Amino acid sequence: MKILLTGGMGFIGSAVIRRLIRTTDACVVNVDCLTYAASPEAIEEAASDPRHLHVKADIADTAAMRAIFVAHDPDAVMHLAAESHVDRSIDQPAAFVRTNVAGTLSLLEAALAHWRSLPPHRAQTFRFHHVSTDEVFGHLEPGDAPFTAATPYAPRSPYAASKAASDHLVRAFWATYGLPAFVTNTCNNYGPWQFPEKLIPLTIANALEGKPLSVYGRGENIRDWIHVDDHAAGLVAALLRAKPGETHLLGAHAERRNIEVVRAICSALDHLVPDPAGPRERLITFVADRPGHDFRYAIDAGPAMAALGWKPSHSFASGLEATVRWYVENASWWQAIRARRYAGQRLGTAA
Repeated sequence: MKILLTGGMGFIGSAVIRRLIRTTDACVVNVDCLTYAASPEAIEEAASDPRHLHVKADIADTAAMRAIFVAHDPDAVMHLAAESHVDRSIDQPAAFVRTNVAGTLSLLEAALAHWRSLPPHRAQTFRFHHVSTDEVFGHLEPGDAPFTAATPYAPRSPYAASKAASDHLVRAFWATYGLPAFVTNTCNNYGPWQFPEKLIPLTIANALEGKPLSVYGRGENIRDWIHVDDHAAGLVAALLRAKPGETHLLGAHAERRNIEVVRAICSALDHLVPDPAGPRERLITFVADRPGHDFRYAIDAGPAMAALGWKPSHSFASGLEATVRWYVENASWWQAIRARRYAGQRLGTAA
């Protein structure tokens, strides 16, 4: 199988590439335009593997996408390229619409033309796998049942709205043109190689550097968490087993308040790298909440586990401990990013 995967130099995309190269015989055409959040190091041994090829291109460039399909003749698409940082979407919504909406449309048009050109036996097995987020469903109150594939969409941030639009486009191409597409939605991912603007790596980095750990409100907002390697395993299982038109929610049933996550990181760091100045919880600072901050996300991943024959292997406690250790041992990677990207700037709030 030859897979055209978009966003392969990103956090989740690189984890999928690592899994594909390590556990399958697939060839991967990695389409990534190398934005600020790209980390070519994250694909690890795939960088030198002949079954991996990086093509630098922008998914919003329809002509480039059509040319890539013609040149590489893929058997499947895994579409992960996206702008994904909520705080950035509040400041720069147009960039999110361009990549997440226009870019997805460009890719769908190229994929449709390619699928229509395939001989019947290949067209029957071709798949377009669109990777999305639980934020498209809006937010939950305490006691509400978790999101399911039947939950109505109610996005509340420019990021979530742009992803919701892309999900609708994918389903429209399936319903209107018959393109064999399906969608997976996931919760908050964490693990190695996550760009240090997101909650967990940002908190780790700031704590190690003795900087304030800024938390929105009182840190009571709740998120559902999955280790990125578990998500990658679920995505590969979906590619192999999901049917066109389906939606699968991939999560690990690990809801935590943001303040719990920050405190757990402080505790893990205090154990691994004791701070002579004292426990790192002293660095926690509560700041004004961000606009439209969703209260709670939660995913019912049971149906996806049953349908795809997949389940996460990390508990949140073990996964977070391993993640903290990875950031401690790979400080040179994120320190270089912070020095290059954020010199003289105040980093975003943690949670």
